[in-house]
Amino acid sequence: MDQKFDFKDLFVLDMANNHQGDVEHGLKIVRSFAKVVKDRKARAALKFQFRQLETFIHPDHQKNSDHKQVQRFMSTRLLRDKYQTLLDEVRSRGLVSMCTPFDEASVDVICDMDFDIIKVASCSGKDWPLLEKVADAGKPVIFSTGGLTLRDIDNLVSFFQHRGVHFAVMHCVAIYPTPDQNMNLNQIALLRSRYPGIHIGWSTHESPSDMVPVQLAIALGAELFERHVGIETEEAPLNAYSSTPDQVAQWIETKQRAQLLCGPKERQPASDAEQSAIDGLKRGVFAKSKIRKGVVIESDQVYFAIPYNEGQLDSGNFKAGITSLKDFAANAPIYEDKVNLPVSEDELVIKHAVHDVKALLNEAKIHLGPEFKVEYSHHYGVPKFLETGAVLIECVSRDYCKKLVVQLPGQQHPSHYHARKEETFQVLHGELECTVDGHHRKLIPGESVVVMPGVWHSFGTESGVIFEEISSRDYDNDSFYEDKSINKLARAERKTVVDHWGRFQINA
Repeated sequence: MDQKFDFKDLFVLDMANNHQGDVEHGLKIVRSFAKVVKDRKARAALKFQFRQLETFIHPDHQKNSDHKQVQRFMSTRLLRDKYQTLLDEVRSRGLVSMCTPFDEASVDVICDMDFDIIKVASCSGKDWPLLEKVADAGKPVIFSTGGLTLRDIDNLVSFFQHRGVHFAVMHCVAIYPTPDQNMNLNQIALLRSRYPGIHIGWSTHESPSDMVPVQLAIALGAELFERHVGIETEEAPLNAYSSTPDQVAQWIETKQRAQLLCGPKERQPASDAEQSAIDGLKRGVFAKSKIRKGVVIESDQVYFAIPYNEGQLDSGNFKAGITSLKDFAANAPIYEDKVNLPVSEDELVIKHAVHDVKALLNEAKIHLGPEFKVEYSHHYGVPKFLETGAVLIECVSRDYCKKLVVQLPGQQHPSHYHARKEETFQVLHGELECTVDGHHRKLIPGESVVVMPGVWHSFGTESGVIFEEISSRDYDNDSFYEDKSINKLARAERKTVVDHWGRFQINA
């Protein structure tokens, strides 16, 4: 497919057999739930289920069968033109059209009627003749995981990826209704971790009045949601897991509020209200006794107390060794512009950056052993490390070498070549902007680039990146920079090399 379907924040409303084989009842369901969705500015798909009963049911059970499911299917049967009437209503109401086929012939009908999405039910997760047919349909697919093992889900994910199908996965427990002890909502987080880049949702069968599970599903990262819906009449009572329009309205509103409560996944700056609350308890620096102009202020000459005054030096920024630029009376606030703060030492730039590097490795779930060497490259000096630099973590150094290269957001590495070393860069996390022999590329996780000896190359990142450098033997003094001023620097001037993170070596 040229265009991918946007699965995020999609509600799937499964009509199943709630139309009761009655097209007017089905139209009422479509219209009622379309209004619920529209009023809440949500996005939803109305889902049908197709079975070609002449071939889906064995000939011996076509009449007078005592099989429970056969009786249900036969009693709610609709002809193709009636389904078309329902589908036309779905489209006219601005809903996404979706259908679950239970046999290969139904896939053909779905394609012929041009539904937007095909849903694979949990019971079909290992039905390979049907799955092959679905994969050939060329439509977006959602599959549910009820009753499947992780190996089964792995097989389905790989199958649809190999067949070029755009798909999403829904955690599901095929117990109707689902009791609390079987809900297993942590599976949502497991699926998100196991299949990065794939939309993970939740197909639910709990009591329609229970709004707690959808809140938990949002917190665990579910991105699309499905439940059975219907309208109850005397002739068509609802089952214990199907929702009325009012219950779906509450369900959607609960999901939207939970999403608001969870907020963005990225750490946000404090709001003005939060910052004001924090600042209300910030301690300012005050003189214990009179401090004369020109005195170097030590810790025993000050104390910290509230309230803090605007422009005052606060406890978090105080460091022994500041110099007073005026006389301070006892108990007077010490203002930032009335003292000389010590200039940060170069090594503090690297020490502070190490925390960010470790956080990036943790985010990428990359674990290091206890024995490694780290090279902090700072080609224009340590103070400019966060602009021009990189952290190289040596993993293997023999005739073949492996390093992890970490760059923080905004860091660049200047153009250079190696006379003897050949390198391959493979991105593990984030995005790498790389220029090799004048050709610029943006690499994402899984992509790689080869740099031959003698080839000019540079790299950097806007958002932060971790990539592997696999190379032939690494030689000292084998880096030649386009900026000749870097070549004139001694190795120790442009690199700080330490064991582990260098906690006690950087100062030295």
